[in-house]
Amino acid sequence: MPVLRNRRLWAGVAMAALALSFAGTGQASAADINNAKNAGFESGLTNWTCTAGSGTTVSSPVHSGAAALKATPAGQDNAQCSESVAVKPNSTYTLSAWVQGGYSYLGVTGTGTTDVSTWTPDTTSWKQLSTTFTTGASTTSVSVYTHGWYGQAAYYADDISVYGPDGGGGSDPAPTVPATPTGLTVSSTTSSSVSLAWSAVSGATGYNVYRSGTKITAVTGTSATITGLTASTAYSFQVTATNSAGESGKSTAVTGTTTATGGNGGTGLPKHAVTGYWQNFNNGATVQKLSAVSSQYDIIAVAFADATSTPGAVSFTLDSAGLGGYTVDQFKADIAAKHAAGKKVVISIGGQNGTISVSDSTSATNFANSVYSLMQTYGFDGVDIDLENGINATYMTQALRSLSSKAGSSLVITMAPQTIDMQSTSNAYFQTALNIKDILTVVNMQYYNSGTMLGCDGKVYGQGTVDFLTALACIQLQGGLAPSQVGLGLPASTSAAGSGYVSPTIVNNALDCLTAGTNCGTFKPSKTYPDLRGAMTWSTNWDAAAGSSWSNSVGAHVHALP
Repeated sequence: MPVLRNRRLWAGVAMAALALSFAGTGQASAADINNAKNAGFESGLTNWTCTAGSGTTVSSPVHSGAAALKATPAGQDNAQCSESVAVKPNSTYTLSAWVQGGYSYLGVTGTGTTDVSTWTPDTTSWKQLSTTFTTGASTTSVSVYTHGWYGQAAYYADDISVYGPDGGGGSDPAPTVPATPTGLTVSSTTSSSVSLAWSAVSGATGYNVYRSGTKITAVTGTSATITGLTASTAYSFQVTATNSAGESGKSTAVTGTTTATGGNGGTGLPKHAVTGYWQNFNNGATVQKLSAVSSQYDIIAVAFADATSTPGAVSFTLDSAGLGGYTVDQFKADIAAKHAAGKKVVISIGGQNGTISVSDSTSATNFANSVYSLMQTYGFDGVDIDLENGINATYMTQALRSLSSKAGSSLVITMAPQTIDMQSTSNAYFQTALNIKDILTVVNMQYYNSGTMLGCDGKVYGQGTVDFLTALACIQLQGGLAPSQVGLGLPASTSAAGSGYVSPTIVNNALDCLTAGTNCGTFKPSKTYPDLRGAMTWSTNWDAAAGSSWSNSVGAHVHALP
């Protein structure tokens, strides 16, 4: 787990703020142009240079056209990408860019007067940065740059503009009306939603989605989920491509039919729920049969599925020998008994040593098919995503939506990202959670084995405190997840994790702070979240080894929340 360079980060923020200055913009001339070349990265990185190989071009997300810059910082590199731009002496220019993702900076050097820059914290949607500068008497070129911040998430940049008098290099050609989109398909359905996907259109800055001829939404990417629909109903959809030149014709229509019954990521769960991981191995904690797991646990995540030789596919083998002769038939019967008691049992994918990779459409299909097969074989209610070595948001989303289309609205999907995975909505884990928000049950972030992290207030917090739990949960609550989709994941005892154990009292205080605004530390959220889902622990086995003190205290507290 990397530790953020906090002092360096905030020093850089301060410097960026101090460097920001605004020259007089004056009146734009009819002859003013955008002097930046390959401003939309439609020609790859032509004219641009990125440090340490940090930059590439991507087809999604884009602000306009078919490409945008993606630059990924590293521990010792801030992913700076720069271009030399021809300018006219003694002239004023407006420098702007559209950015998305992690910390994003825009600036210019070599002006011959005052070099300027501006920046923004991470953002989930495209945001325009803009400032102005004036060239000196002998300045004929400047260096325009973007960069992120050390060790932070990748940033995206598009449509760079150095607008002002022609410096002698001319400008990129104006856009034309984009072509009609092709490849429109229905990627998944629920009882109340239809998800659509289509092929990217060159030169498009966005897409309009139509239902039965009426525009219902506009998006910048090549997919959309239409919600609020009626169960067991057929709907007709089309899409168009747009940019500043106009809107294309409508695509060929497709029909999406919602499923028969409703749900929102698992049915039959209480408003406030406790999740516990059950170990399919013996590592010194109490060896348990599922039947011995405390009734305080509403969701039991069986740890873990195994990777197979087929990319993306998983299997499961009960460790009968390590679990004292626990048989498959007993295991299945215990799952059925938990169901009868109103509990959910899911198969967890990953863990610290997990090696499952879902990185393309084929592996996404293999993942969905294999997990669904395990659900049918053992009676699992769904899947837990605990991949600690990174995930691909595009294809994990595809895999989980495919699984949802097979399993229906009763599917339970839980996730257990590390703290670094949920620092920004641009991170793949956070993106995935938002992508499947309509079918997601709960995200139980692991508030342990972590370095210091940023809270939603921009301050740095260390693990082991109420503030660490509440200020980091706030990022998810403000970043788009429903309160019912947020849980606090903690170790059940000091033996259960390398670091980050806190007493049940601290967990309960954090729950009170988030749901009712009481028992907070120095950080207090700007609003309360009474629908917060609850808490999670690793593991039911370590909890049992410690006399069930965690579940008896936290479980009872969660279930007593209003």
